[in-house]
Amino acid sequence: MEGVLLALRLVLAALLYAFLIAVAWVLWQDLRRAAWKGRPRPAGRLVVVEAGETDLEVGTAFPLQDVTSLGRAPSNKVSLADPYVSAHHALLSWRDGHWWLEDLGSRNGTTLNGEPVTRPTVVSTGDLIGVGRVVLRLEEMEG
Repeated sequence: MEGVLLALRLVLAALLYAFLIAVAWVLWQDLRRAAWKGRPRPAGRLVVVEAGETDLEVGTAFPLQDVTSLGRAPSNKVSLADPYVSAHHALLSWRDGHWWLEDLGSRNGTTLNGEPVTRPTVVSTGDLIGVGRVVLRLEEMEG
């Protein structure tokens, strides 16, 4: 009987330690996530380098948000009235400390520095984003 009680005490102690370790792990992960979310994204903008068939002027700037949609539809954050731009063409989003560019299945595709974007891709300051015949450059805003 004493052996059974000792075994039960050891199992209970092991379960208690496992529970405490699990709680510590969850808290640590939550703190890491909170630290990432607490970091502000850099102020950025997209600047028109080539206007394509739009009425935009070269040098026109669009401020970026955490998620910036690009396309021909007026509901996009960056609306580009170019016939080669799809209604909902591409998405530029801030996550994991980087800007990410994703093509949304557009008919004419999206390019990054002249290369087709086939999956979400990291974009850096100075990179050129091609949407239809419009070319935009990612810049950090001064301030």
